[in-house]
Amino acid sequence: MSEGGEVVEGVGTLQDDGMTGTGRPEGAGGTDGTDWVGSSSSSGGGGNGGGGHPTGRLAAGGRPELPPSAVLPRHRPPTPNPLSGLVRTVSELGAMVATALESLRLGLRHGVPVGEFIDQCWFLVRVTTVPLILVSIPFGMVIALEVGSLLQQIGAQSQLGAAMVLAVVREQAPVATALLIAGAGGSAMCADLGSRRIRDEISAMEVMGVQPLQRLVLPRLLAATVVAILLDSIVSVAGIAGGLYFGTHSLHISASAFFATFGELSQLADVWIALFKAGVFGFIAAMVACYKGMSCKGGPKGVGDAVNQAVVATFILAFFVNFVLTIMYFKFIPQKGL
Repeated sequence: MSEGGEVVEGVGTLQDDGMTGTGRPEGAGGTDGTDWVGSSSSSGGGGNGGGGHPTGRLAAGGRPELPPSAVLPRHRPPTPNPLSGLVRTVSELGAMVATALESLRLGLRHGVPVGEFIDQCWFLVRVTTVPLILVSIPFGMVIALEVGSLLQQIGAQSQLGAAMVLAVVREQAPVATALLIAGAGGSAMCADLGSRRIRDEISAMEVMGVQPLQRLVLPRLLAATVVAILLDSIVSVAGIAGGLYFGTHSLHISASAFFATFGELSQLADVWIALFKAGVFGFIAAMVACYKGMSCKGGPKGVGDAVNQAVVATFILAFFVNFVLTIMYFKFIPQKGL
């Protein structure tokens, strides 16, 4: 081929085949359909058999043999979307709330299974009461130690009772209740519903026309809410008892002085917000556990993964909701001062 692009006898113009960037002669080849591999360099034919092609050989069928690098697909890894995880988390949270609200709607329409509700209440009381008491007593002692040491430095040991009411009743009792409901009760709920799911019991209920949300999820939501409110009072009494024991034996304050300051900083609204928090935390624990159990897949391993995810998600949601409710309480409820 000359520089002007004219066709020399036996040599055709090269065209890009659109895939590999290699040239093939236009109109070249014999009557038997064999494609000619010509030279794409300015020196004309030569080298390995007159082929300027990267291989210079004919493959099977008469087509040019291409190097592996020319035919391998070059896929770039997809760029991760930084918002995909947030979107997935928000959508899953919305699905949890939708499941809980649908269960409540079915309860208003078809009623509450009283027998299942009572069984779930008794189960939660049985598995959470003793651990809650064992956690609350040392927790109250730790609060009494921290606050009592500070009050002793300023000569206000008698105010220990007021500080214990604020710390234990308003903050520690609802959070401890939520953690035990989620860790002991919620994990059992999730495992129970997850095992029913992988054994196709829930699918069988749907085939028979029974609503799983109304028969299984609703009693657990109500039971966790009611039991959490009831256990909040037990946790408060146990925590204050631990603080009283530590105050009377370590800080040497009298029991009458401890109880006399109960109403100096606290008010009735503190009790109501504590009970409300406990009910909300119990509802959240049951909501997350039931959703994870109803939607688990993958056999026994999937059930275990669902239980772990339910406990972790409940802890995160409980602390976040506690932060929001505390801000709202301080924003709209005036506080008492000394």
